[in-house]
Amino acid sequence: MTSRLAALVVVGTLCSAGVAAAQESDVPRPGVVEVTYMPVGAGFVPSKGKAPSFGNYGFGTSLTVNVNRYLGVEGELSTMLATTSDLQFGDLNSHVKAPNMLSYTGNLLVTPVTFNRFVPYGTVGLGGLSMFARPELGVRDDQTFLSGNVGGGLKWYAPSNRWGIRADYRLGVVKSKDTAPAFFGRETRYMHRVYGGVVINTGQ
Repeated sequence: MTSRLAALVVVGTLCSAGVAAAQESDVPRPGVVEVTYMPVGAGFVPSKGKAPSFGNYGFGTSLTVNVNRYLGVEGELSTMLATTSDLQFGDLNSHVKAPNMLSYTGNLLVTPVTFNRFVPYGTVGLGGLSMFARPELGVRDDQTFLSGNVGGGLKWYAPSNRWGIRADYRLGVVKSKDTAPAFFGRETRYMHRVYGGVVINTGQ
């Protein structure tokens, strides 16, 4: 299952890389099209009721189209992979892996101001979350949930304006359902997610 998730994210990364190579610009600001590669991140799901808390390692990719200097539309594909390393924390036994997850969302990015090469932004989005089977936790088949997110972050662009770095935080809201496994509970769950990424800026 881990290789399946990794393959999905790699495909998304390769597709977006083709777009990123199509244009270049020396203008020191966000490009019309930007690609973000997220090599490192983490997600934490707090406990709720009898459902345990747990944390997973995450990575992914996103493609942003900036409509103008204030608004952008982003498609994001990211995964959270279970681990029994020190990244595993919370109420879940460290010897038991949490389910792997795949998130796919469409987001609206708002950039009210810029500070030279520093660009803060806020974001809100809607999409889906797939939680893959983990029979030892009672998750006997794949589950899909409606999800939303709100958050923000900061981008910095290098002098060449061809690349930059990005730090991002999201509060995710996952709408549960009556048929959800007891491990995840049958109430709305919340998720905290952070990641660091490399931005490929295609300019104007």
